[in-house]
Amino acid sequence: MRLILPCSSPCSVPTGPRSIGFTPYFLRPPGAMRLAGPLRVVVIILTAGLTWILVSVLLGTQSGFSRLQQLLSDPESAPTTEPRPKKYKCGLPQPCPEEHLAFRITSGAANVIGPKICLEDKMLMSSVKNNVGRGLNIALVNGVNGELINAKFFDMWAGDVNELLKFIRPLHEGTVIFVASYDDPATKMNAETRKIFAELGSSVAKELAFRDSWVFVGAKGVQDKSPFEQHVKNSKSTNKYEGWPEALEMEGCIPQRTAEAH
Repeated sequence: MRLILPCSSPCSVPTGPRSIGFTPYFLRPPGAMRLAGPLRVVVIILTAGLTWILVSVLLGTQSGFSRLQQLLSDPESAPTTEPRPKKYKCGLPQPCPEEHLAFRITSGAANVIGPKICLEDKMLMSSVKNNVGRGLNIALVNGVNGELINAKFFDMWAGDVNELLKFIRPLHEGTVIFVASYDDPATKMNAETRKIFAELGSSVAKELAFRDSWVFVGAKGVQDKSPFEQHVKNSKSTNKYEGWPEALEMEGCIPQRTAEAH
């Protein structure tokens, strides 16, 4: 049945079929309505899956896309995660032999970052312990059992060198000394101070100068020069920081002294 609306003016009535740009919902085939529900579910599932994969890739998680890759890729060509290298006492890459003490010393960086002295996984001196300062940071250790005897810092710019001499003169045979510089290690040094450090095994104490970087491990009663010493001179042409050379870090294993030697 055709519905004809009245016109206020003469109007023409279409005599043939007119093309309409859409098919009303109530004129769609019954099968289309039955497919709309399942298609919507499929679209939702696909969207959720793609979102999950995208989040997995962005966050680097192992629960999503990476597992899918592992399932689809050749097992022989799949990347393997390398285990982190194991660290030993004081962060050493290898364990020390028996009857040796593990240590790590870091000098101060310019006049900003303080030095650190670690022995057998115990921090003897550091900024966190609040026992370091400008000048020479020195820890005295029992060479037999590795126990800390004393730890102090000495201002070598404005301090009294006699305080340092009182600290290092009466060392007992077998006492191990750890030294880390911070800012200026040498301005107040005198001939006696340099001589004592040389007797403890230092090769560079006699030439140590203003704002040099220096780390050293020696002992009372050593016969030869210590193998544990590093030194960088303060030089405008090579300084890493403005007015200071680079910080030094040294690690190693010190043979323990016997009770008889101590």
